[in-house]
Parts: sequence; C-alpha cells; structure tokens
Amino acid sequence: MIVVDASVLIAHFDHHDGRHARAVELLLEAAEHPLGASVLTVAEVLVAPARQRRLDTAQTALRELGLHEIALGPHAAAQLALLRAETALCLPDCCVLLAVQESAAKALVTFDERLRTHAVRRGIAVN
Repeated sequence: MIVVDASVLIAHFDHHDGRHARAVELLLEAAEHPLGASVLTVAEVLVAPARQRRLDTAQTALRELGLHEIALGPHAAAQLALLRAETALCLPDCCVLLAVQESAAKALVTFDERLRTHAVRRGIAVN
C-alpha cells in the first residue's frame, strides 16, 4: 500500500491547482499498488466538495481512484499524542504518519515538506 496525503489528493482533483500535473504523475507512478489515506485525510479532502455540495461526486472519485480509508486503531489517541509531541507536526499530519504505520505501507506520497522530513527520519520512503 502507498499512503497518500491530502495535499496530493486535493491537487489531483483540482485542475486549477499548480501541482495538479505532478499529483497526477505521482498517482500514476503508484498505480501498481493499492492507495490508502487515513480517515482524517479523507475528511480533509472532502471539505471543499462538501461546501460546494459535491460530496457524493467527490466520494465517487475517491472510490474510482481505488483509495482505501485507513482506520486508526484503538490506541490511536495515545499514538497521535506521542507523534505530535515528538515531531510538532499538526494532528492531521500525525494521522498520515500513523496511517503509514498502521497499514505497513510501502511509501508515502506528499507535497508537505515538514511531513516528508519527519517521515524520512522514521525510515518511511517518500515519493
């Protein structure tokens, strides 16, 4: 599995985003692997479509992309607190790191440089 951050998914679905082409390229490169995102990441991606009353369309697009929601385990609160304390990343980014751990993902795809730095420090391959 490859875990995808909200920054890449949002750019992928927004043709006006300056990183759209790169997001499409990254997801095509990862196409041979299942894609996953934490439930909080999926919620982040769905906020703009919800505001625009296009939630159903966005959810369909995520399903068509083959994105799996990664549930966070029963001890997620403590694990997220430790990640936040150790990295000073925002909780949504900590959810991404925890999703990588929970799913034993092969890699992470993100545009977020701070998240990239902390993932690499933890031995996570980042595309």
